[in-house]
Amino acid sequence: MSRKPVHLAVYDTLADWETGHTTAHLARAGYRIRTVGPSPEPVVSIGGLRVQPDLALADVRPEESSLLILPGADLWDTGDDLAPFARTAREFLDAGVPVAAICGATAGLAREGLLDDRDHTGAVSFYLAATGYGGGERYVDADAVTDGKLVTAGPTEPVAFAREVFRLLGVYEGEVLDAWYRLFHDSDAEAYAVLQKAGAL
Repeated sequence: MSRKPVHLAVYDTLADWETGHTTAHLARAGYRIRTVGPSPEPVVSIGGLRVQPDLALADVRPEESSLLILPGADLWDTGDDLAPFARTAREFLDAGVPVAAICGATAGLAREGLLDDRDHTGAVSFYLAATGYGGGERYVDADAVTDGKLVTAGPTEPVAFAREVFRLLGVYEGEVLDAWYRLFHDSDAEAYAVLQKAGAL
């Protein structure tokens, strides 16, 4: 079955460790990963990786995507440079297309008003509260949270973030999803055999 691509937002100072589990295993499951920058110009991650975007944000259409992934970045908290990505997240959610945001990207969504009426998590509650958003009562103290088509997680939970994305897209389910999480989060050797048997490695 042909799948629509997954779009990974990339921008200067992006936290390159936060989405690796997610994109690697989505690619193994048959999803094409397309990087989306503010423009076609290269960006540089916090780790110094130079990334050439596949396309510019202005060219992304929800109907042509399976998922929009928004990583954290210093730029989420230093101005409005990344606000267009939060506005695009609104377009995706309005169109019924999933969005997954981790770390500073959750603050960007909070400023856009996208967390006011959805259960969500982030780095810590007071980090999101500092945005002045109206969704404090919907904050959940958990490793990652899915509400409808939106996944959120804090910066220390890239594995839980991936788990929620896989669950939402139906990449892994049930025992296999649990085993995947236990292997990559807990280094549970017994989980390896479950994944191997299921052809998920």
